[in-house]
Amino acid sequence: MNFDKALFEFAAGRPDQLPESTVPEIVFSGRSNVGKSSLINKLVNRKSLARVSAKPGKTGTINFYNLQACRLVDLPGYGYARVSQSEKLRWSELVEGYFGAQRNVGLVIQIIDMRHSPSANDLDMIEYLINSGTRFLIAATKSDKLNKTERGNQLRLFQEMFRRAEGLKLVPFSSVNGEGVEEIRNMISEICDHS
Repeated sequence: MNFDKALFEFAAGRPDQLPESTVPEIVFSGRSNVGKSSLINKLVNRKSLARVSAKPGKTGTINFYNLQACRLVDLPGYGYARVSQSEKLRWSELVEGYFGAQRNVGLVIQIIDMRHSPSANDLDMIEYLINSGTRFLIAATKSDKLNKTERGNQLRLFQEMFRRAEGLKLVPFSSVNGEGVEEIRNMISEICDHS
């Protein structure tokens, strides 16, 4: 599968604007400023296909990227305190509208910052994915920022926290040195090529 051919397709700001779900969708979920855009850009070998913002909480839409055999779906980041309550509610309705629309979700890439414990919102999202039976992996971003001991400790913490998710794949990821890129690409290719 050629990740270099990814193109921006559509931005939906309301559930009624969601495009028809005609191919498997690879969904990127995580809190604001966790490195979602950087992860997407690294996967598709581009600097700015997904906009990287200096200000967290800027992506208020669900952004769709066409990858021919499937779509990459970038959900708005959650948990940013400086966004108004009405905007948070709109984002929540948008994301719930997405998951409630019986879409062809092939995989959710749940992104957490490897340097920190998962937030309450992260845990809520992971709980939702487990309970709904949605296939997902956890991409632990910013792995290059930890030394060997810190990294080992965090991986053990995550495995303990998420032990309820049978067969869960936990992928350390760095947009700086490329760790985890091929592993995530391979999983996406496997889903998109066999559907």
